[in-house]
Amino acid sequence: MDKKQLAGVEAANYVKDGMKVGLGTGSTVYYTITELGRRVAAGLNIVGIPTSAATEALAKELQIPLTTFQECPRLDLTIDGADAVTPDFQLIKGGGGALLREKLVAAASDKLLIVVDDGKLYDSFAGLSIPIEVVPFAWETTARRIANSGGKWTLRERDGGPFVTDNHNYILDTVFEPVANPGRLQDVLKAMTGVVETGLFIDMADVVIVGRGDGVQTLSRTDTNF
Repeated sequence: MDKKQLAGVEAANYVKDGMKVGLGTGSTVYYTITELGRRVAAGLNIVGIPTSAATEALAKELQIPLTTFQECPRLDLTIDGADAVTPDFQLIKGGGGALLREKLVAAASDKLLIVVDDGKLYDSFAGLSIPIEVVPFAWETTARRIANSGGKWTLRERDGGPFVTDNHNYILDTVFEPVANPGRLQDVLKAMTGVVETGLFIDMADVVIVGRGDGVQTLSRTDTNF
């Protein structure tokens, strides 16, 4: 197995019979969902809520039962990937464009488990791109507000036009130098008119499973060294 597969499959061991599970989005958690599909076929009884249209399609293909927040307002566990993890368990997510739904699902979960390979471990967020989901209407004015706060933004594109999220919004991939206080930055950005959500996941992760060349490392909030 490669590093991503090692971490993804290991995460499936946290899912127990009868659980309500948030199903994340991305190349690492893909292996978790695939493994859960195998276990469901073998008799594991779970229901899931997907964080993106792509994950929903995968879960349906694997015949993992899905539910909604109307039927299930609280989840036992969400398993998701991340683009960056710092030693104090702060996250950048949203490289796949699903950051809003990912944050909604994570916030409705008793525990958030993150799966990454060791290339996603960073000392800080300085110089890293932070996705910011914005309303398409007057997005240019929102971008100017972000620039005035020190962010160097790039409109995410696909097929010659703006990338459109599952929620029909745009994403500004933005670099801040430095990022001394990610929580404060999150508050500043969320206060801006036109900003829907950011890829900063502050104090949300409980466990991080890291795929390494020599196996899997499991970190909890009490761990401070990668």
